[in-house]
Amino acid sequence: MVNFSQLRALKPSEFEEAANGWHKVSSAAGEAKDRVDNEIVATLQHHLEGAGRDAAVGRLRRLSRNFQYTQAESGLIRTALDGLASELRAAQKKLNDAVADAEAEKFTVKPDGAVHWISQREKIPFSPEHTSWAGGPGSTITSDPQQAKAQAYADRIGAAIQDANEADARYSRTLDRLRADNDLDVTSSDWADARQDMRSLQKSAGKYLQRNDIPKGKPPAENAKWWKRLSSEQQQDLIALYPELVGQLDGIPAVVRDEANRAYLPMLISKLDGLDDDKARTQLEGLREISSQLDAGSYPPMFLLGIDDKGNGRAIISYGNPDSSKNVSAYVPGLGTALDKDFATHDLKRARDTALGAQTHDPSSASIVWLGYDAPQLPADDLLDNLDVLGEQNARAGAPAYSSFMNGIAVSNDNSDPHITAIGHSYGSLTVGQTALMTKGIPGVDDIVLLGSPGTGAQSAADLGVGKDHVFVGAAENDPVTHLPSKAEGGGLLTGAGTGSLTGNPVITSLGGAIGYGVGSLMSGDHELWFGVDPASEEFGARRFKVDAGARPFIDGQGATPAHSHYFDPEADPVSAANVSAVVANRPDLIIPEAGR
Repeated sequence: MVNFSQLRALKPSEFEEAANGWHKVSSAAGEAKDRVDNEIVATLQHHLEGAGRDAAVGRLRRLSRNFQYTQAESGLIRTALDGLASELRAAQKKLNDAVADAEAEKFTVKPDGAVHWISQREKIPFSPEHTSWAGGPGSTITSDPQQAKAQAYADRIGAAIQDANEADARYSRTLDRLRADNDLDVTSSDWADARQDMRSLQKSAGKYLQRNDIPKGKPPAENAKWWKRLSSEQQQDLIALYPELVGQLDGIPAVVRDEANRAYLPMLISKLDGLDDDKARTQLEGLREISSQLDAGSYPPMFLLGIDDKGNGRAIISYGNPDSSKNVSAYVPGLGTALDKDFATHDLKRARDTALGAQTHDPSSASIVWLGYDAPQLPADDLLDNLDVLGEQNARAGAPAYSSFMNGIAVSNDNSDPHITAIGHSYGSLTVGQTALMTKGIPGVDDIVLLGSPGTGAQSAADLGVGKDHVFVGAAENDPVTHLPSKAEGGGLLTGAGTGSLTGNPVITSLGGAIGYGVGSLMSGDHELWFGVDPASEEFGARRFKVDAGARPFIDGQGATPAHSHYFDPEADPVSAANVSAVVANRPDLIIPEAGR
């Protein structure tokens, strides 16, 4: 129990000094983890091979996990001590203000907190000396006005002491929870326990830092100003306490988002590991693959700008620092994309290939893959049989989030005039297009690249807000997604494909669809696709660049849409990959043009 004398003599700075000590422990653990992952393990893997190397790497990975766990738990202890110091300082100020006010009116505050006064009205034989304690009678019939004042001061003193005791008990319980098993294995259950520790501290520290303190739905510029106003201690405590919220804030520095999301990632993995459903298992595979790549390190370095299990999953990864880079691109994936192992393998590689390609022209380049929306869960190979269920609703729903993210990229960039490129692949090009149409141009974006596009919803490149000469299109001749019929024509294609499918032969199915398309094409303009004018057409007015024709659907034995997946690949389609990288690096003079359809 905290009494009057203890609260008066308390030095909250001692708790802050202890918190700073735990901050140093947390920071040192984080730096040690980075060194193990990015220097020691990377060197071993580069220079050695065999069972001995693998055993050493395994032990180092375990050490890295221990450092990461130490970083997280030490951060929580630091935040708890900061919160306790803040609340005790507030209680002490409340007490000191009450004492000062009482003494200013000639009352005496005793060592136990009681308020003493000498009545000017009562005479001997009655005692003129009186004392009031906290919790005494709120009013009494008396001719002495001093008594009511004394009681009010005593109650203020009592309330301050009560605040201190309540905070002391609350934080004591929380700090007592912050214990770790005495072993070297950091398991999923350990991270689940860390997540519970974080939730417990969120409740305890509600008077110090609250969830509602973090902006929600605000413009990125306001988020940036809010973050800069915080002290470094408050910033670190918010990262420890609410990493999943801080990591989603558009407009704040990329290194901050990365730190917060890396802290949250193992907790999210532990959460999904405790669930038994297909969605959780699928997302768990994707998150573990992303975690593995983060641990392994990469060049360009990875920045985890977003992670969540919402919907089909969210993941935003940058290769290169998007704040310090002069050139930044953000690629939106399309049909069938979700937070799974395929995304963590192939879509991340596309972003990395783009960054590496752009850096051959300008080393100050970064590339992002942005899975911040729910793409239609329709594999491209099944597209021709399911056109009737493919709508614009997912793209429209994702557009506000993409707009905010791109705005945030512009706000947090350190360069006076960064060059920012929006890239949409497949259905992702519709999301980019809908974003541009919604906001009359995507905030901060200078160029737009559309790859394998079924349409953007726009009738002209000029509608996308960057000027038609800054809209670039790659469309492989053998990519059926870039030849989708208009919605009026779609019935013809579906009818033809349905007729062909009766034979059970995929080639005949494709040919049947083509026959249906040929009939349907009489019903509308030649350049209408499922989502508007064909971006690769002359009518649309964009700058089309050369890409490889790609393998033919079915006929070349690679499935229904082999040409749809190679636009970023420097091995499968080096011409397309080079053109994309040239645009991202702000070198449009290097692209190889191709005539519109």
